[in-house]
Amino acid sequence: MNHWIIAPIILPALVAAFLVMALSHDLARQRLVSTAATGLLLATAVGLFMLASDGTTRVYLLGNWPAPFGIVMVLDRLSALMLLITAVLALAVVVYACGGWDAKGRHFHALFQFQLMGICGAFLTGDAFNLFVFFEVMLIASYGLMLHGGGPYRLRAGFHYVAINLVGSTLFLFAVGLIYATTGTLNMADIAVKARSVAEGDVALLRTGALLLFLVFALKSALVPLHWWLPTAYAAAPAPVAALFAIMTKVGAYSIIRVHGMVFGAEAGAVANAAAPWVLPAALLTLVMGALGALATRRLLDLVAFSVVWSMGSLLVAVGLFDAGGMAAALYYAVHSTIAAAGLFLVADMVMQHRGHWADRLTTAPPVPHANLLAGLFFLAAIVMAGLPPFSGFIGKLLVLEAVREAPSAVWAWGLILATSLAVIIGFSRAGSTLFWKADVRADEARPHQDARIPVSAVLATTGMIAVAGLLTVGAGPATGVFAATAEQIMDVRGYVSAVLGPDAMIAMGR
Repeated sequence: MNHWIIAPIILPALVAAFLVMALSHDLARQRLVSTAATGLLLATAVGLFMLASDGTTRVYLLGNWPAPFGIVMVLDRLSALMLLITAVLALAVVVYACGGWDAKGRHFHALFQFQLMGICGAFLTGDAFNLFVFFEVMLIASYGLMLHGGGPYRLRAGFHYVAINLVGSTLFLFAVGLIYATTGTLNMADIAVKARSVAEGDVALLRTGALLLFLVFALKSALVPLHWWLPTAYAAAPAPVAALFAIMTKVGAYSIIRVHGMVFGAEAGAVANAAAPWVLPAALLTLVMGALGALATRRLLDLVAFSVVWSMGSLLVAVGLFDAGGMAAALYYAVHSTIAAAGLFLVADMVMQHRGHWADRLTTAPPVPHANLLAGLFFLAAIVMAGLPPFSGFIGKLLVLEAVREAPSAVWAWGLILATSLAVIIGFSRAGSTLFWKADVRADEARPHQDARIPVSAVLATTGMIAVAGLLTVGAGPATGVFAATAEQIMDVRGYVSAVLGPDAMIAMGR
């Protein structure tokens, strides 16, 4: 077994504990340790991505207990890709936070590392119950991060965030209980095998468990009608935390791909494709609701949050096809939208810091200090998210449109993707003109101090996100090749089962 497979879980767990126990009152050293650990996580993720690029699915058996009796971690192209996105995003966020934002509350860096532990664990686990466990680790850390810095508005939004996620956690437990009761296992590969031969009287229970899991994942990925929590929570969260949260909706999308594309996919017998009829229609509605929110909002952070909802609609349109072409397009769009959303949240935070009491309200205000720099960063981040050429959003959108071209709902998908893209472009154009062009030079009261400083770390983090989007554009050819190979591996359910349970498991799958 390759012990590096569990390093993305062990490393942030140990660092978080060390920060709490040894450096809780030394912010300077916390910054140093947290940044170094996140850099090491990125190096590990790059190594695992290269390891997985040979197409082999690797299994780590905790305690050396054989599957399906013990806990397993699984590294394949998909999990390695998601680890790499997480590490890149995490490094940008921690660099930005070290510019002074992390001083607004206590234990930011410890909570940040615990959050990374939960996210990485969710991407690596091969067991449905441990997916629930890592969801809870991730969510508990996110509660603390969301409340970092305090304030009544943030506290109120945090209460709603906690309440809705507790409901989701309860449904998750119900779902895994039903699945275990009908299949006798929670190992994902083993469920994929046993779902084919479940007793006729248990089919309805297993289907209910599968649909409850889909409901939980739809909630995490902000799929309509379960999207309403995201704009409130993300807009209320501190902007660097919201930037990190950009990967959390992808955890929901990843879980839909992993569980409903594999475990309850086309080879799951009587419960095959249990969630498939729901994904594409809900994704199209998500496009509409995200775009309408982007048009209607009067605050910059709300605009970014609704654009995240809209981008999840675009991503899940491709996922909802449940074929290799759709999965490849979805993976490209997932990388793009994560980077774009994070960059926008960081830019929004810098703009807020320099507008005085106007903060992120889309109303005329005195000229913003460093307007040229901030306007340039906002312009680049906005066109990345909105999908305008030459950046990755344009290519991602083309890939999604191409993937859905032969689908029965192609006319609806093309029409809504293009129409909502126009609406989002209008929303960002209006915001940019209000923030940077319509300055009220007569409004002297509460004018931001013209010598206000922008930390170098903040500029580096934000430009880094935009640069990654640029690299994704320049390297679109090789990237789409990687994503196509990843999609093919996702669709190879039997290969996954054989890697986890051994070749003999193929007998139960009719081979």
